[in-house]
Amino acid sequence: MKKWSWVMLLLALAVGCGGAAEPSLTPTSVPAQTPIKVLATPTAVPPPPTPTPLPTEEAEEEVMVAIPAGEFLMGSDQEAERPPHTVSVDAFEIDKFEVTNEEFERFVTETGYETGAEKAGEPQTWRTYAEGNPRHPVVKVTWNDAVAYCEWAGKRLPTEAEWEKAARGTEGYIYPWGNEWDPTKANTKDGGRRGTTVVGSFPEGGSSYGVIDMVGNVREWVSDWYKAYPGSDYQSPYFGEKYRVIRGGGWFEETELATTTQRFASSVEARNDDIGFRCVR
Repeated sequence: MKKWSWVMLLLALAVGCGGAAEPSLTPTSVPAQTPIKVLATPTAVPPPPTPTPLPTEEAEEEVMVAIPAGEFLMGSDQEAERPPHTVSVDAFEIDKFEVTNEEFERFVTETGYETGAEKAGEPQTWRTYAEGNPRHPVVKVTWNDAVAYCEWAGKRLPTEAEWEKAARGTEGYIYPWGNEWDPTKANTKDGGRRGTTVVGSFPEGGSSYGVIDMVGNVREWVSDWYKAYPGSDYQSPYFGEKYRVIRGGGWFEETELATTTQRFASSVEARNDDIGFRCVR
């Protein structure tokens, strides 16, 4: 059983308004005296050099991947991910890479948009992390910020089903590339980078459809409410139309949480340095 799958909700809620307080609840699967594991984000420590970025000519053009219509196996036997069930989705296109700082900057320049962190007067916003990192994924964006960008771009956030199909393919992989963990194929805690990397820096970790960074680098907003899957026997006080879903795991994610099926729930106002997004159409 994944002991910490729901702790991510509490972490996201804690950072949602820029706070750093630890959650006060403990998971029911852990003895009451066991400390809660909170994933820290040591942004004060400069990350080491990132892997070689994509060629400039590819980085400058919009790249989307076509995902065909059809069925795939969604979910797993783990807590909020159960039960595994067959889902059919229509054909769609998904961004090959996470939305970058330079792409988000074009949106802001054209529209004058202010993110939730900026409106709240927080000292660190997406601009803080964008400085000198144009091809890194944009972070410190709320669900509403992501929706606003997608609408400006003539796109939308993916549904959970669309995101998971693009990540695991029809093969039903645990990780985008297969069923065996490989720390060299994703930017997660195992890699020790402690920060985002240029999008596309891990091409060997792409899904069978060719979508990159579907685990690692940043967690990604999707459109769905955090609800139980059809036929689930798992109960959560967070199910319902209260919290949105985040997928994919970020740069500080533990291996067991960096899978194609892992679901995180969060307030729409959550904003952190490991939360970003990508769009579909």
